[in-house]
Formats: sequence, C-alpha cells, structure tokens
Amino acid sequence: MGSFSTLDLVLFSGYLIFMVGLGLFLSFRKKGKEENSTDYFLASKALPWWAVGGSLIASNISAEQFIGMSGSGYVMGMAIATYELMAAATLLIVAKFFIPIFIERGIFTMPQFLEDRFNGSVRTGMAVFWLLLFVFVNITTVLYLGGLSIESLLGIPFFYGVIGLALYSATFSIFGGLTAVVWTDVIQVVVLMLGGMLTTYLVLNGLSEGAGFLAGLEMLYERAPEKFEMILDKDHPQYMDLPGWSVIFGGMWIANIYYWGNNQYIIQRALAAKSISEAQTGIAFAAFMKILLPLIVVIPGIAAFVLAADIAKPDQAYSWVLGNYVTTGFKGIAFAALIAAIGSSLSSMVNSVSTIFTLDIYKNHLNKEASQSSMVQVGKITAALSLVIGVIVAPALLSLEEAFQYIQEYTGFISPGVVVIFLFGMFWKRATSTAAMAVVIASIPLSVFFKFWCMNAAGNPTMAFIDRMGLSFLILSVLMIVVSIMGGQERDEKAFELPKGLFKTSVGFNVASLMICGILAAIYLIFQ
Repeated sequence: MGSFSTLDLVLFSGYLIFMVGLGLFLSFRKKGKEENSTDYFLASKALPWWAVGGSLIASNISAEQFIGMSGSGYVMGMAIATYELMAAATLLIVAKFFIPIFIERGIFTMPQFLEDRFNGSVRTGMAVFWLLLFVFVNITTVLYLGGLSIESLLGIPFFYGVIGLALYSATFSIFGGLTAVVWTDVIQVVVLMLGGMLTTYLVLNGLSEGAGFLAGLEMLYERAPEKFEMILDKDHPQYMDLPGWSVIFGGMWIANIYYWGNNQYIIQRALAAKSISEAQTGIAFAAFMKILLPLIVVIPGIAAFVLAADIAKPDQAYSWVLGNYVTTGFKGIAFAALIAAIGSSLSSMVNSVSTIFTLDIYKNHLNKEASQSSMVQVGKITAALSLVIGVIVAPALLSLEEAFQYIQEYTGFISPGVVVIFLFGMFWKRATSTAAMAVVIASIPLSVFFKFWCMNAAGNPTMAFIDRMGLSFLILSVLMIVVSIMGGQERDEKAFELPKGLFKTSVGFNVASLMICGILAAIYLIFQ
C-alpha cells in the first residue's frame, strides 16, 4: 500500500480537527438555554431542503458503500449499482406518499407511528428490533469497515482505528443531537462527493496513462465488459446476490422501501424539515445525487479488478486504489472523504438509536413522567453506549468477505415485515393491531426458516436472499390481510383519515421526478 506523505497527513488531520471543532461548537453553542426533545432529536424542525437532501446522502453513504460496494464492484461489477439506482426511484415514492403522512401526523420516530396507527405492543416490538439492528449490524459494520481501511492505509492497528472513529463520531452525535449531525453532514457530503469523484478520476486517469477520465472509463469497459452488465444471468457466480430481473421487479423494492421510507436514521432528516414541501424537494435533490454515486463507489472496485489489485479480499479494493493511484496531496483529501462518509453515517445511526430508546422505550415504559432535560440526558448516554458496544463487537466481523452483502441480508430479516406493517397501516383501513403484531412476531422466524430451508446439502443457498425477502413480504401480507379480516371490522378504530390533497406535489418536484425516471430508464436500456 502507498504511504501518506506529510502533506497528506496535514490535510487529513486538518480536516478532522476542523470537523471535531465544528461539531463541538454546534453542540455547545446554546449553552444556557435548556434543550428540549424537539431540539435534540428533530433539529427544532427547521431544516431547509438542501440540508435535508445533503444529510440524507451523507447519512446513507458510508464505509459500507466506499469499502463494501467497491468490494462488490470488484467481484460483480456495475450490477451492484442497482442498490443506488433503484434507491433514486424509491426516494420519489417515499417523498410523495410517505413523508406527507409522517409530517402531517407530527411523528418523531417510526415506532411512534406504529402506536399511533396500531398499539403500544407493536411500537415496543419494532423499537427493540430496530435497536438491535442498528447497534449490532449497522453501527458495528461501519466501524469494522472504517477500521479496515485505516489499517490498510495508515498502518494503524484495526482496533485503534475503530476506537478513533467512534471518538470522532461522538463529538457531534452525542452532545449536539440531530442539529449538529445534520449541519456537519452538509459539509461532509460536499467532501465525500468531491473526494470520491477525485479518487475515481485519478484511478481512471492512471489506467489510461494520463489520457483522462473518459478514456479510462472506455478502457475499463473494453477490458472488462462483463463488469458492466446491470442484470446478471443465472450462470453468473454472483447470481445469488443479485438474481437477474427479479432485482428490478422483486425483493429489491422491499429493501429500498424499508431503508428509505421506514428506517429511522434516514427518515429522521425529512421529519425535521421546515415543511412537507421542503422535505420533498430535499429528497428529490438526494435522488439526483444517488444516480451519480455508482461513479464514486463502484467504478474504483472495477478499476481495481482490471488493474489486478494485489489484495487478500474484495473489501480491500477501495483502500488499494487510494494507496496506489491517488497522488500526494490528493490522498489526504480522498481519505478525508472516506472518513467524512463514515463519521456522518455513524453519527446518524447513533442519534437514531438514542432517539428510539429515549422516546419509545425510556419515556414510554421506564419513566412516563420524564422531563425534557432528562430525556435529552438519557439520549446522550444511550448514544455513547451504542458506540461502546459497536467498538466491542466490530472485531468479530473480521472474517467477512463482502460486508455490503452481510448488511443487506441481515437487514432483510426484518425489512419485509416492517414494510408490510407500514404499507397496510397507512393505506388499508381494515388493518388491525392484532394483525400487525402477528407480522412482527412472524417476521424474523420466517426469514430464518427460508434462509435454512433454501439451502442445499453443501450449505449453499438455493434461493437468493432478495427473492427470500420478496417471498416473505408476500406471505406476511397474506397474514396481515387474513388476521385483519378475521377481526370482523370494516374499518379499524385507529385507521387514518388522510386529508384531501395530502399527496399533491409541486411542479418542480414533478419535473425532477420525470427527469430522474428518464435517466434511470436510459441506464438500464443501455447496460441491460
């Protein structure tokens, strides 16, 4: 691996010092004013559209994309970009049909919505699921991938890198709440987009021996055309990860609707917007950025494959590119982009863990008379504990080959059930709390059953996990319908009455949506 020069270290260290200073300033600037739960958990509901969009992408793009998706790009090519491209379309659906309901009903957390529509048992059940998922899958994996990249590039032992990342994230996720997280995200998304594009340009320029970005991209396509297939055939070695056209028309929609529409640490930004219109504009802005992301997070992995990178496992591809093709001075900036992505995602996840625990567990069960100041204090303690647990568990993931696929599969154990509960809860008035609880209880056992049932004697899967998600969604939907109908009510007593015109969107949002759908259609027509 290439080493950091003094200039790289100065640039990288300067960035870290600036971000830590900014995070601390934002955290303590209101000293003397008592902070309430709306301030801490929803940034006082005052975010403009560009902050919503920027923070959405900064929260989403992390080590799992830079490191994990580049690793998957090294193995299977542009097909893995389906996660990014379909997310752009999903964001538009969430903006038009989900966000108006959430904001109109004054929701703080996703579990709170479930009590609003169903009952407290459904709320608590899902709150526990989300806390376990965020801490033991999301936070832990981001710390693992970040520690891996720091070890590869700087030679710092893995565990020390993990501790450093946790401390870095803590400066603006524990004390400042969502306000500090979002405003540091706005800066970090600029750094990660520019730094990521810089890395892609330099590796393609190196591949083309100085002929530039487009020449390098053309050479990449000529040398590895199979890496540019968006839809994998059944005989492809990675078909079980991305099973052909069913990715476009099947379980991928479940993964995306869950992640962008029902996932606390993502949706929390939109809930903190000034208005429904500001939230929708910000989400459309994020959708445009998602279309650009494969250039940043997948192309470097394909380039590492074409350049015959000397790596032990795919997840080292991005670090190899940084170490060998990003030149002195630029390396510090590119690595700062990676740390920006890790820090922003970590802080978002940590803030959401503290939000869910404080509002859905602590305030709801442990201390119903909790004051505003005590809730903020509990939120800070919970945030710190989630990072500590992540640091302790992260080394257990060192045996992983492709962390991105690990995240997708194990998140997929709960996402079908979550999507069923939310979709039927919002749009079917007969859906009952008994049916929702049945779905909560059945979700994980059903996913575990399919995982082991769809496996051959050698222990290899016979059905792709994305297809298992789609099948679980269908079965859980039937369960929701049958149990609700057995209740005998034509309309559940807690069903929502949606105001007329709630789903009407601005001309600007509609034009942006048409442009995004047109671009996506063109990409799949060209690279199918």
